[in-house]
Amino acid sequence: MQRSLIALCRGDIASSLTLYPALIPLIMLLAYTTLHLFYKFANGPKIIISAQIIVVSTVVVHYIYKIIIHHTIFH
Repeated sequence: MQRSLIALCRGDIASSLTLYPALIPLIMLLAYTTLHLFYKFANGPKIIISAQIIVVSTVVVHYIYKIIIHHTIFH
């Protein structure tokens, strides 16, 4: 995740998404949650839970993808 954050700070969004695709949704979730703490949006809790589901799903799918791609049977 650190390399993805560094790539994102450098402006390389494609590299950041390749390294860790859940970073951008995670940053958006943290920003929205912080704003919700101060402004109490009407549907804030529902949006936060939905965003958490999206972030966790992205992490799990990326993890499974890496296991399948980097798994070799004969080595």
